[in-house]
Amino acid sequence: MRVMLIGSGELSRELVLAFQRLGAEVVAVDRYAEAPAHDVADEALVVKITDPEELTAAIARVEPAYVVVDTNAVAIDALRAVADSGTTQVVPGVYATQLSLDREGMRRLAADELGLPTAPFWFAGSVEELTAVAEHAGFPLVVKPVIGVPGQGQSVLLRPDDVEPAWQRAVAAGGRVPHNRVLAETVVEIDYAVTLLTVRTDGPAGPALHFCEPIGHRQLDGGVLESWQPQQMTVAALGAAKSVAARIVRALGGRGVFGVELLVRGDEVYFSDVSVRPYDSGLVTLRSQRLSEFELHARAVLGLPVDTIMISPGAAEVIYSGTDDHTSTPEINHAVLAEALVVPESDVRLLGRHDGSAWLRLGVAMATGSDVTAARDRVRQVSTALHRVWQP
Repeated sequence: MRVMLIGSGELSRELVLAFQRLGAEVVAVDRYAEAPAHDVADEALVVKITDPEELTAAIARVEPAYVVVDTNAVAIDALRAVADSGTTQVVPGVYATQLSLDREGMRRLAADELGLPTAPFWFAGSVEELTAVAEHAGFPLVVKPVIGVPGQGQSVLLRPDDVEPAWQRAVAAGGRVPHNRVLAETVVEIDYAVTLLTVRTDGPAGPALHFCEPIGHRQLDGGVLESWQPQQMTVAALGAAKSVAARIVRALGGRGVFGVELLVRGDEVYFSDVSVRPYDSGLVTLRSQRLSEFELHARAVLGLPVDTIMISPGAAEVIYSGTDDHTSTPEINHAVLAEALVVPESDVRLLGRHDGSAWLRLGVAMATGSDVTAARDRVRQVSTALHRVWQP
């Protein structure tokens, strides 16, 4: 069971370990040496993963049983050629991977082809076009890059002066995948946003879907993403959420963990986005579930049974760089760690090396409790202490 993992960032480390615990040999690939997942992989390769010829040659050299994509920048043509050869399985699948790099294509699939409910949306290819959209749609307006993980490069426009800064922020979010288009959508009055982790497996009985308990989340000031599980939903809203998630995941195909982003108002559910691999809002599952999102992904890739049992209400806060009060390299202070970990049922992750780029993950605070309220209170205490690790 040789797995070639394309993308070797901080979250990829957890994925490498999940595969190894199931007996797989993991070759971690990224564009630069000493990527975080290289430390724990069985073998590390430095490859220009956006170059079709270079990536194809690397896959041929490794001869993996599975190519698992864990990045926002990859040569789709190389993946398609490998999948067509029939000798290597590409996960989550070429089509799903391609649309995960194209928010415009994903939204058109959801709204135009599947008829899923969404907020009114438009696409713009310049500041002038975005200005025209804003004049037509009115304010407030949410602007997102067409490439990138959910939440990254996103802005809320409240007035005309916000248009150009929002454009610049969105097009810069592509990083290694330059782009000049953005998604603009009307702000929908909602009660909460959820991630519904949906696991698609493919066993002897055929494809099957498995749902985790819904995860609530919100962006806090100071570069922090808070998430908690479970998010309480009405029976009707949860049923609608599972229906929307099932339709988009089946349409994307492949297998693995899909993070379906939904907006909820009462019993109404709107599709927002989907990630085709484990990501930030699902980090709470490291403590709340018997199997984390990484373990679920590894099992689904390898064709093994999964279960999505939640063992305890939990909460997490992901701390990012890119704010004035954070430095990119932590000075490990054991007194600070002790203050964080003295909180009952708490845990932390200090995430390895950073190159000083904006909005990298610095650390994760986690806690469980008798209910979501208790877990969120505890994780807030952990996060407050943990912030001092990066303060200058």
